[in-house]
Amino acid sequence: MKTKIVLLGPPGSGKGTQGEKLSQELGYVRLSTGDMLREAVRNRTSLGMKAKEYMDRGALVPNDLIIGLMEDKMSTVDGGVILDGFPRTVEQADALAEKVEVDLALNLDVRDEELVERLTLRRSCPDCNSVFHLRFNPPAEEGVCDKCGG
Repeated sequence: MKTKIVLLGPPGSGKGTQGEKLSQELGYVRLSTGDMLREAVRNRTSLGMKAKEYMDRGALVPNDLIIGLMEDKMSTVDGGVILDGFPRTVEQADALAEKVEVDLALNLDVRDEELVERLTLRRSCPDCNSVFHLRFNPPAEEGVCDKCGG
């Protein structure tokens, strides 16, 4: 049986961090819509190129693209799954509920002031999209990505 955990919360609330920890602890696959979109753009897939048009404008990627991407990825997972950043809208939640039964939903509630501080100190590698935080998880060498050296 596939266990499905959903992590909810605003940007900077720790969905990615906690999702990664849960993934390692439980041996589940972590599916992050942000990571999947960046990968689709990097690989120049049809969906990635459509999504890139919205991302370049700073707009939200439409629900149908996000739902399609998530359905494709979930169909390839055999074991437990942690959904990070999905669902984000009522339409996405309805689509998820039609396909699977969620076993656990965790809402990460963080004060607005803390969110601003976390997001202000967040950095990402332009080459591999690894995320660092200058206070919690700084790169070993300032300005150099620990994962790819970019």
